[in-house]
Amino acid sequence: MTDNSDTILARLMGLHPKVIDLTLDRLERLLATLDHPEAHIPPAIHIAGTNGKGSTQAMIRAGLEAMGKSVHAYTSPHLARFHERIRLAGTLISEPALSALLDECEAANSGQPITFFEITTAAAFLAFSRTPADYTLLEVGLGGRLDATNVIAAPKLCIITPVSIDHTQFLGETLPEIAGEKAGIIKRGVPVIVGPQEEDALEVIEARAARLGAPLHIYGQHWQVWEERGRLIFQDETGLLDLPLPNLPGPYQILNAGAAIAALRLLGADEAACEAAVTRAEWPARMQRLRRGPLVFAAGAAELWLDGGHNPAGGIAVAETLSRMAPKPTHLICGMLNTKDVTGYMRPLTAQAESLTAVAIPGEPNTLPAEETEAAARKAGFARTAQAETVDAAIRAITARQPQARILICGSLYLAGQILRENG
Repeated sequence: MTDNSDTILARLMGLHPKVIDLTLDRLERLLATLDHPEAHIPPAIHIAGTNGKGSTQAMIRAGLEAMGKSVHAYTSPHLARFHERIRLAGTLISEPALSALLDECEAANSGQPITFFEITTAAAFLAFSRTPADYTLLEVGLGGRLDATNVIAAPKLCIITPVSIDHTQFLGETLPEIAGEKAGIIKRGVPVIVGPQEEDALEVIEARAARLGAPLHIYGQHWQVWEERGRLIFQDETGLLDLPLPNLPGPYQILNAGAAIAALRLLGADEAACEAAVTRAEWPARMQRLRRGPLVFAAGAAELWLDGGHNPAGGIAVAETLSRMAPKPTHLICGMLNTKDVTGYMRPLTAQAESLTAVAIPGEPNTLPAEETEAAARKAGFARTAQAETVDAAIRAITARQPQARILICGSLYLAGQILRENG
């Protein structure tokens, strides 16, 4: 009898001493043993970038499904359950299917060193190769060039969302270095949708595309997107679209929607599919309003929001979203990992929030302790800071002072996932 997926996943965590060790050698060995499932998946759309990958993928999926297409999707990290990472022809993978695939990959690996992400990516490729679909959406886990998803030899389309500074310990200290890693997904002759980029990042992307003869579709050159009178306007060489604003909140979703629409247009989507992309996408923990569960009950009359952004660009995006919301006293509850640019994330938020309460992320080995998060908040410019043992305690302390407040839980996808699990 096969163990359940949680038991197998726990074992797989022990197959390599490091969580992240960027190389493709171990995965290529395992995929060869499994008879190369990655060569037999439906046409792949490969998405790299620092921010916006998940939202862009969700919009493309909504658009393709509106065209009647069946779509596999691979994303990471998961928020509440691992099963969220693998979507087969539109449906999250079942527990029996996941545990059987993990069991098969574990047996094929024969106890050899391999990271958790590598072996679970192999399981995803196995699943995608055995279930018919029209497209496979692959979100890069980290970087691009040496990411486990980059074993795909000839994707149908590549997308690079905005590149910014993050994961410097793995991808390089400078924007051009990081852009070089992201541009590693570009393949010979394969079209690339390029979202808004800093000039020195764009130069790196353009140089690699030129070497490989990959046609570029660049924001600001080949396609444009903007908000006008409460509508989303998209324009490319094919013409102009006048669409509703994205249902995913935040001004940055306009740009994510633009990349998604540019991709869909290359895939032959009509206006109805493009409209579905912006109105039907679902992507939790991106400025998500929580409306039920014990934390909402604890918040009482206060608004409760959740966001998983965790780098400086994510902080800017959240600040812009807050700046466009109806004025209301706003308080942050923040937990972050010790691998992040914490003050860089917090600095843009100081103008939008009255206070920041720091929490540790329970059960997360790389959490920043609450006292260090609070110290970073003061350094970033927050005049009013505090610490709390739990998110629940932080909510109750804030609402005791301001019952009608807006409260945003933020700073980490790991914290966001825990909130979604515990809050139902």
